[in-house]
Amino acid sequence: MSYFVQVVVDGLSNGAIYAALALAIVLVHRATGLVNFAQGGMAVAATFVAFALTRAGVPVLLALLAAVVFGFVLGALLERGVMRHFERGDPDTAVVATIALLVLLTGASAFFFGYEPQPFPSLFPNRTFEVLGVFVSFRSIGTILVLIAVMVGLQLLFRSTKLGLAMRAVADNPESSALSALPVSRLLMIGWGLAAGLGAVAGVLVAPQLFISPGMLDFVLVYALAAAILGGLDSPVGAVVAAAFIGVAENLAGAYLDVVGDDLKIAVPFVAVMVILVVRPQGLFGRKTTVRV
Repeated sequence: MSYFVQVVVDGLSNGAIYAALALAIVLVHRATGLVNFAQGGMAVAATFVAFALTRAGVPVLLALLAAVVFGFVLGALLERGVMRHFERGDPDTAVVATIALLVLLTGASAFFFGYEPQPFPSLFPNRTFEVLGVFVSFRSIGTILVLIAVMVGLQLLFRSTKLGLAMRAVADNPESSALSALPVSRLLMIGWGLAAGLGAVAGVLVAPQLFISPGMLDFVLVYALAAAILGGLDSPVGAVVAAAFIGVAENLAGAYLDVVGDDLKIAVPFVAVMVILVVRPQGLFGRKTTVRV
């Protein structure tokens, strides 16, 4: 029984990594209506800023705050300088543009910092404690608590603030929002900035476990996209729950299904995601959209 609980706890720890980036994907989707493949590249770029500051002797917490500010500015500039030209065009073209941005940002990070993975200082103590035979790390607990705080903050932002409600209106119908005198371009810019700032938080939380490198979040981005889609692209709670489900399902499959093992365990949660989406296409916590014709 203790082994089962340990596998679940380790799965939740992995799920926290996926959820960190999934929340940023949900944020930019709720603010702009776009699935942003460049989210991982922006997060890595901001994390490298924090990395450079820590190497210069700046405390990790201050480096994190600086990375969030850098991420916000980077996201706003990319929206203003690149994505703005695709606002009224084909959404598929905009998605391709975000993939191009991902490649560009990854290359820029490699140019300035190299491809060699490097250790990143942790925001939380790198120690573990034992509870009834189960080992839990302070870093995992800290990451989960930060994610819960971010999840609650996003829920409040989009449900209880004028800014959040305005961003949701712009994402749902930019034309009607413009006719209602909402500053559409400015709100889209803010949405990209907030998502990139949140990506910086995700990167700083994840980097100590993965080691920082330009491709640090490439694999995580796949899981994060799956979690965001499974949970419902407009639901921060859904993204966190789905990421936890994916992390636990992957670990349990690798531990208990001999035919799966470590090599094929990645496929198990994605098969489950496909099955669930067939039954509930809008995701676990997503809203069902009704289109009148």
